[in-house]
Amino acid sequence: MKVLNLYACIGGNRYKWNEVKNDIQVTAVELDPECARLYQERFPNDKVIIGDAHQYLLDHYKEFDFIWSSPPCPTHSRFQISMKNKRKMKYPDMKLYEEIIFLDTFFNGKYCIENVIPYYDPLISAKKRDRHLYWTNFNLPNLLSRRKSPNMAAQEAGRQKYKKLNKKVFDVFCEFHDYDFKKYKGNQDLGKMSRNLVDYEAGKTIFATMLGIVKRENINQTELF
Repeated sequence: MKVLNLYACIGGNRYKWNEVKNDIQVTAVELDPECARLYQERFPNDKVIIGDAHQYLLDHYKEFDFIWSSPPCPTHSRFQISMKNKRKMKYPDMKLYEEIIFLDTFFNGKYCIENVIPYYDPLISAKKRDRHLYWTNFNLPNLLSRRKSPNMAAQEAGRQKYKKLNKKVFDVFCEFHDYDFKKYKGNQDLGKMSRNLVDYEAGKTIFATMLGIVKRENINQTELF
């Protein structure tokens, strides 16, 4: 199975895929060279491309069986509301919806597009799970992960709790994602990066669900002939 992992960052969604299926060929696309370097270090057998994921999708979508995309979320986030009087605002980045429409119309494989719950009503209906929205062309389980993910509120509400444990709040995200984000030496905010990463158990559940559906479809197709 050929898999395309777009806006891959350090591969939070991809972390547990090999526990579901070993013989997968994953191509990851990431614009930040430092993230791409860490992704390659973490998944040495994946093909890592430093470049524009949005354009790569358009140029190469026919080459893959499953596509995962996690387009940048800041312009869609509810955080925009709290910051509207504190900084210059931006239009929501419509590349998110371009990819949803494009894949739903032209892609013959399975896809999953992930993003935050936006500050507006989603322009295309999605499946809400925990703090994320997912656009897929296959059904998702109601529960993707039993792990309780930290969130921005936890950084403040839990600060004293973690201080008593002699820990920084940031360390909680390192533990949750099973990754030391301090390895990153680039220009992105580490707190933001760690908050935006998909829970690897959710990534595993979605991947396993997709594989199960593909297997059943293949069996049904074989039985027809």
